[in-house]
Amino acid sequence: MGIPVAGDLGMKEIYCKVNEVPIPKPPLKGIELISQERERQLSQEGWSAQHDDKHPQGQLALVGACYALDFALYKETARELFPWDNKWWKPPKEATISESIHELAKAGALIAAEIDKLQRQWEFQKRTVKDKE
Repeated sequence: MGIPVAGDLGMKEIYCKVNEVPIPKPPLKGIELISQERERQLSQEGWSAQHDDKHPQGQLALVGACYALDFALYKETARELFPWDNKWWKPPKEATISESIHELAKAGALIAAEIDKLQRQWEFQKRTVKDKE
């Protein structure tokens, strides 16, 4: 193993190479966390586009907003607005930074699911109009 050249690597990378430890990855950006959470909802929770399409318009966005409101310390308002059964209300037990980030990623993923649902509806409308022409 050659000695790293300082111009090629930062101090953290040099330390890791010299000490033969893994270079830590930078934290994910918010949009990456939201995408990761949405993938988790689909793969681990078993939700799907077909399931999402059964919810009334705006309901997924409202649930996402409730988690964001809970984070913003509007806890009573969030709970009152939450449209689903209590078993689905899962705010963090502690307001740690890690838990807060997860709750905001969950909120964003639910809002993204609502956007995806609207896009499917829009595509369907476009096809329907095109078929009528």
